[in-house]
Amino acid sequence: QVQLVESGGGLVQAGGSLRLSCAASGIIFSINVMGWYRQAPGKQRELVATIASGGSTNYADSVKGRFTISRDNARNTVYLQMNSLKSEDTAVYYCHAPRYGMDGWGKGTLVTVSS
Repeated sequence: QVQLVESGGGLVQAGGSLRLSCAASGIIFSINVMGWYRQAPGKQRELVATIASGGSTNYADSVKGRFTISRDNARNTVYLQMNSLKSEDTAVYYCHAPRYGMDGWGKGTLVTVSS
């Protein structure tokens, strides 16, 4: 079955950096679009970034220039490098494989940015 496991979250000061990882299993990783989403307290889940099988990327306006999504198909892993973090980036970050619908979500990793 599809399994997506996020890691790398934690507490960081504003202006700092974190790198999230998402290890995928149970899917043909290399052919799948992969994405990162986030959900802040009291808010809806929102798109952060996506990366296609060929490497093309898409970002939410709020993270452009600060976050970078990448993938390593040999390791079945997608990454999110987050720089210049702001307090408003505080959220649970989820990995998503859209092809698999509701089964294509990880459990999330919490990122807390202190100001």
